[in-house]
Amino acid sequence: MAHTASPPARPTARPNNPRFSSGPTAKRPGWSLAALEGALLGRSHRAKEPKARLAEVITRSKRLLGLPEDWRLGIVPASDTGAIEMAMWTLLGPRPVDVIAFESFGEAWATDVAKQLKVEHRILSAPYGRLPDLTAVDWSHDVVFCWNGTTSGVRIPDGAWIAPDRVGLAICDATSAVFAMDLPYDRLDVVTWSWQKVLGGEAAHGMLALSPRAVERLLTHKPAWPLPKIFRLVSGGKLIEGIFKGETINTPSMLCVEDALDGLAWAESIGGLPELIRRSEANLAAVARWVEKTPNYAFLAEDPRTRSSTSICLSIVAPWFTALSAERQAEAAKAIAALLEAEGVALDAGGYRDAPPGLRLWGGATVETADIEAVLPWLDWAAETVAQRFATVPAGE
Repeated sequence: MAHTASPPARPTARPNNPRFSSGPTAKRPGWSLAALEGALLGRSHRAKEPKARLAEVITRSKRLLGLPEDWRLGIVPASDTGAIEMAMWTLLGPRPVDVIAFESFGEAWATDVAKQLKVEHRILSAPYGRLPDLTAVDWSHDVVFCWNGTTSGVRIPDGAWIAPDRVGLAICDATSAVFAMDLPYDRLDVVTWSWQKVLGGEAAHGMLALSPRAVERLLTHKPAWPLPKIFRLVSGGKLIEGIFKGETINTPSMLCVEDALDGLAWAESIGGLPELIRRSEANLAAVARWVEKTPNYAFLAEDPRTRSSTSICLSIVAPWFTALSAERQAEAAKAIAALLEAEGVALDAGGYRDAPPGLRLWGGATVETADIEAVLPWLDWAAETVAQRFATVPAGE
């Protein structure tokens, strides 16, 4: 299986910002450490001014996203993982649970439901690149799902499959969808995310949004299992309202709070949610135009309607690559990502460790479309360069 093509020509244009990580993601255009100069460091987060900053993150996030007025939004520990697990541990139990799993994080929430909480459940799964049959969901059950598969590049296209008269709760992990996709809050009951995704914030803080139906469940249901302190949203039969006013359960980073406010201010300054969505969709469109022409790559998401505009996952389909064994494919994909990083044109562009071998480019709103367009020829160059070695050198040498 010789690869006899001459060495590929090195592209000349380079991205201004080579950061394409899917989390933490690229900072907003023009960001510098100067954005953090007003951070209230060395202060108690319970003091008046720091607490006001925390509350400001909540109010500005609600306004930017268009969350319904009667929803509650709070800052919680442990990033999106903490937020979604807080929701599952406090809300699940009264009804059977349907878990929709089409990538690594959905599979993790399915494990929580099946092996940790051990509630009656069904798992509706699909391989990487596809969605399960959403019409099979039973809305007399509670339903746990990711809106966008960060590790698969597959997103749910709309909320038409969610019953408006549902009996169960719709619990949505939306961490790589919020601020980049139009979510149907009238069809959702719990939405979780983290700061380090679409607005490029720093990590470790989660956001938990609750509809009135979710709050009602909190007040009427007592879980059968012990709840750690950082999961407790109810005390003495009443909602701990302070959580939704900036009184965090544990100590937050005021440096990260300042950075989150900077990202929100930037989003507001460019036109709010519509412009954030437009920027992300433009990044996806740029990749789609290139995929139509390249012989080396294809979208991992098979259906164009389900292709993520944030976590853009690419399969390697060059004939030399598909002829390799599964083990060699994994090695070759890592070699391509390593070459892109060594060239300084695409940092952290390797596919997720549990996903099929490939590449992943973050296309959220903080990424400039010009940088996406500049990096794409480098992806072809890297594939063709790596082919010179993998298509001619036997395994183990």
